[in-house]
Amino acid sequence: MAENTKPSFGERIKKFFKDYKAEFKKIKWPTLLETNKSFVIVIIITAIAGLAIFGFDYGVRELFNLIAGI
Repeated sequence: MAENTKPSFGERIKKFFKDYKAEFKKIKWPTLLETNKSFVIVIIITAIAGLAIFGFDYGVRELFNLIAGI
């Protein structure tokens, strides 16, 4: 009967970092152009969302002022 021996703590740590290094090499880092495009898209979407929230807030405030007669 074969014994099922658990690897030692040191061996498990060593395997973890070996696997970590292998996975890290698989990462596809974005180019500078891709990063810049993503940055511009995020800024534009954030500005549009901010304007939409501002417009909604302004409209609701004016509606309440109209109803309250202020």
